[in-house]
Amino acid sequence: MKEEKIISPANGYLMLFVFLALFFGSIATAITTENPAYIAVVVLALFIAPGFIMVQPNGSRVLLLFGKYVGTIKDNGFYWTNPFYTKKKISLRASNFDSERLKVNDKLGNPVMISTILVWRVQNTYKAAFDVDNYENFVRVQTDAAVRKLASMYPYDNFADEGLDEDITLRSSLNEVSVALEKEIDERLSIAGIEVLEARIGYLAYAQEIANAMLKRQQATAIVAARHKIVEGAVSMVEMALDELSKKDIVHLDDERKAAMVSNLMVVLCGDKDASPIVNAGTLNM
Repeated sequence: MKEEKIISPANGYLMLFVFLALFFGSIATAITTENPAYIAVVVLALFIAPGFIMVQPNGSRVLLLFGKYVGTIKDNGFYWTNPFYTKKKISLRASNFDSERLKVNDKLGNPVMISTILVWRVQNTYKAAFDVDNYENFVRVQTDAAVRKLASMYPYDNFADEGLDEDITLRSSLNEVSVALEKEIDERLSIAGIEVLEARIGYLAYAQEIANAMLKRQQATAIVAARHKIVEGAVSMVEMALDELSKKDIVHLDDERKAAMVSNLMVVLCGDKDASPIVNAGTLNM
């Protein structure tokens, strides 16, 4: 047998009544009749006792008979089985696994620190018990391997200024990355009968040796983007000012004076500090 088999053993309460009747009845009969032969019945009753098992909600017992798989009990309750059965307890409850922070290289080769949070549970008790050596350790090892593979498939962030504009990144595409991570882990853990309920990135950051450099790079990119926006707005404002002066015929400016005016306005609009203008009360030639 290579697949999980669900079985329903004998009612434990009925067998408990039989056990108590045989045990105490044999002792009472042996005392009253003074016949030691009833001691054998007492031994038989004690032989029945190891067959009692209790299965809690979301728990299971895998039963073996001299190394052969007999079946799995998944229904909670009090049961009695063959005393020769070997009983292995496997929990069916959902479990959390928070992996260690791993140092891996992303798609661009940058070292990053990454960890994952995994929610899983046993779905197939046969595979969990017999297809892998230790299914809990299997979950930890395969999750780490899946995280390493995932990190190498995507860059940490976009570098559009260098022509490396990616649709999916580790930092900004958490939903897409989580779906890919869950699929990768589910494929790896299916051999052990493990069902992946949820998988997501728990921690993500650049490795310490490049964190400062990447922070400066992000700041520089933000500054350049802000300057670009300021210059774009300043050019629009200068253009509007020249058009309004021309339309309303307030002042006539030749090309040289227009160039001077554009230069002054651009300095005022693009400067980091507030401008301190000097008012010329004389003629334009002064």
